[in-house]
Amino acid sequence: MLDVWTAVSGLTKNSNLTFAATSQAGGISRQTPLPNDTAAKMIASSPEQRKLPAMSQQKAVWLKSKQGSFEVGPAPIPKPGESEVLIKVHSTALNPVDWKIQAWGFLIDNYPAILGGDAAGIVEEVGPGVVNLKKGDRVLTNGVKGNEHATFQQYTLGYADVTAKIPENLSFDQAATIPLGLATAATGFFNADAPSSSVGLFPAWEDGGRGKYAGEPIVVIGGASSVGQYVIQLAKLAGFGPIITTASLRNTESLKGLGATHVLDRNLSKDALIAEVAKIASAPVKVVWDTVSEAETQNVGYAIVASGGTLVIVLNDAVQNKTADKRIVQTLGNTNIPQNRKVGASLYSKLTALLEGGTIKPNPVEVLPNGLEGIIAGLNKLKQGVSYVKLVAHPQDTA
Repeated sequence: MLDVWTAVSGLTKNSNLTFAATSQAGGISRQTPLPNDTAAKMIASSPEQRKLPAMSQQKAVWLKSKQGSFEVGPAPIPKPGESEVLIKVHSTALNPVDWKIQAWGFLIDNYPAILGGDAAGIVEEVGPGVVNLKKGDRVLTNGVKGNEHATFQQYTLGYADVTAKIPENLSFDQAATIPLGLATAATGFFNADAPSSSVGLFPAWEDGGRGKYAGEPIVVIGGASSVGQYVIQLAKLAGFGPIITTASLRNTESLKGLGATHVLDRNLSKDALIAEVAKIASAPVKVVWDTVSEAETQNVGYAIVASGGTLVIVLNDAVQNKTADKRIVQTLGNTNIPQNRKVGASLYSKLTALLEGGTIKPNPVEVLPNGLEGIIAGLNKLKQGVSYVKLVAHPQDTA
């Protein structure tokens, strides 16, 4: 998942911090290794203390310790390696997993850490072997796997095969809402290489994939969430129908505009929801996509999915009274992790065209003020509950 980034040259995943203090006595220089807690503090200290060139510096939001506080401080600007690009981040979006990492203390073992999974910006530098992108391209990418690839900072690295050009009809803010939400939806649907985390269907964006599942009903629990909006759009692209979703009824017309055919009140009881789905779907529901994945919604989804079908969840399995004839898959929604890389590269090779043609539409945007500082306040807001819009910050606006 998200790992601590190489804070200074020579620091790699699972290695110890290797800062040293230099002193002079009698004309002889001596270096004394600093303890890890002291070194960690230096990451958030001034450039003068860190003795790094100003041109190598940027600002980032640091999670200082497990279940600790967030703080804006200096960070090194990473250098792109083989098949990577350096991106100047103009917009980054917030996701529920970001506040959960802080509150629950999971996914990250090494601190301090930079979080963030969505970036849109401009390519500043290309690494060796990159042929599909060049300096100056407007791009979006999915941040993950170490601080170099996290997005709550002014510069980040993207893997070229899962970085796409932004079409002219989309702003940076709109583009930043796409990577993690779309990746979660796509990998949950279409990753045949990961049967434990995907339904394993044929990708809807590939030749022969569009409309392939015509006439097959689907239920999407939580259609107004960021992931839910992309699940609905991919379901439409794949031909599913009817596309039944639960949401606040105030979002009915918006969700129908994305492809939902029926929007049911998210406050319906389990029995009432099952009854409504049965009225609408004339064929067995073989796919239920639960983008909420609380214990209650998982058990409702499992009750709805037909024998031989699959329930897709995004959090840990909380289903009770399982039967052998139904699958449950927990999707790991990121294009950068090894099991998702092939399907992710396939998606990103077609993504610019899908966005340009309006086949895939971004989430609605709410822009947070105050640059990176706005992320800290935004995560608290997200924790309280945000529906239908995606919170987006502008790292370059940081004071």
